[in-house]
Amino acid sequence: MTVDMISNLISTNPRFLSRSSTLVAALVLAGCTSLAPRHERPAAPVPGELPLPASLAASAPARAASTAWPDFLTSPQLQQLVKLSLERNRDLRVAVLNVQRAQAQLGVTRADRLPTVGVGLSNAASPNASTGQQVHTYTAGVQLSAWEVDLFGRIANLGEAAQAQVLASEAGRRSAELSLVAGVASGWLALAADTELLETTRRIADSREASMKLAQLRFDKGAASSVELQSARTLLEQARASRAQLQRQRDQDLNALTLLAGGPVPAELLPGATASASAGAMLAPVPVGLSSEVLLQRPDVIQAEQQLAAANANIGVARAAFFPRLTLTASAGQASTSLSDLFSAGHFAWTMSTQLLATVFDAGRNKANLDSAKISRDIAVAQYEKSVQSAFRETADALAGLDTWRDQLAAQQVQLDAARETARLAELRYQNGAASELERLDAQRSLLATEQALVQTRLGEQLNRVTLWKVLGG
Repeated sequence: MTVDMISNLISTNPRFLSRSSTLVAALVLAGCTSLAPRHERPAAPVPGELPLPASLAASAPARAASTAWPDFLTSPQLQQLVKLSLERNRDLRVAVLNVQRAQAQLGVTRADRLPTVGVGLSNAASPNASTGQQVHTYTAGVQLSAWEVDLFGRIANLGEAAQAQVLASEAGRRSAELSLVAGVASGWLALAADTELLETTRRIADSREASMKLAQLRFDKGAASSVELQSARTLLEQARASRAQLQRQRDQDLNALTLLAGGPVPAELLPGATASASAGAMLAPVPVGLSSEVLLQRPDVIQAEQQLAAANANIGVARAAFFPRLTLTASAGQASTSLSDLFSAGHFAWTMSTQLLATVFDAGRNKANLDSAKISRDIAVAQYEKSVQSAFRETADALAGLDTWRDQLAAQQVQLDAARETARLAELRYQNGAASELERLDAQRSLLATEQALVQTRLGEQLNRVTLWKVLGG
């Protein structure tokens, strides 16, 4: 007869408990100290191999070594900013405190396995059976109150659940740290890109302001039409609007980075106007292997598995409630009917009592608790499987971007080269009278849009590499 069968029999027939003393004794003698089901990691509901791009599939090892963030972020400036953020970020601080709280709770649970011993002085008054007078009895000594002998592993299972929660909270701390490092790197890269875009737009706005002055002068002299003047004014206001938008976006990027860093970011750690172009060299290549088992080492997946282990242990706690609880109460010290000679020799006394309590009728409370514990375990299984599937999807998305972002970036660079040449030729033709002002301005507008697209594409490729490092667990 298995533990599950015993639990079901007791829960459906409370009278069985009164007839099961022989079975209970046999279980105790057999060393059945835990009624929790054995924890087993559920099979990962994802393919066994990661969907590597063609450029990596042929040469990728079965499993690749992890990359610590100081090795991934090779820029001293960015490394210093990450260190500062790890020291000051409040979310990470909360995650660390959650670990400490779980450890303290584990200490409380472990303490329940040992008796609690106290010292005390008491006075009890009761009538004398023969005289009817009140008789006082004074006692002083050590006391052990209602210490539970863990026959069926209830307290041990509570300890296992608390230990699993400690491991889960530690995995949560590592997950928070991983997200913080990736967030700081992504925020810094976004700030670098918007700083470059803002600087480019400022130059364009200054150039178009000069063009506007020239167009106004030519219009006043009758050498330019109203159409050319309005076109120059339109381009100038577009540049001003774009400059205001990018200034706002850069300020918001800085605010977000300040929040992640836990305080103001030193000016020497902020990216300059040309940092975006070289930011890709600040990120080391991310090693990728074929096996999807690497995802099981992600902190969020480990956290979900430990929460499943805690739910498993709670089933043992719920099962133990069906069986009797044995508690011991004892005291030892001095006892006397007179307070004056309480501590005199010859007044030592001790008491010990045991209590074995079993539930005969509880209106289905224990069975409902057991059902709830089992359902919580099933929920934890589903959450674990979802965390693995989410990890696989995030990794697959990042891997899909490795080749495509590089191809898009290369094509965007070629397009920018062509746009620059077009703008140069249009300027020459305009100066020689072979092209109109509208053709010249259109070429400049196309060049600006292509420059902005290149910066955005470069940022997308960099952010994808940061994401790949993060989703692989660092």
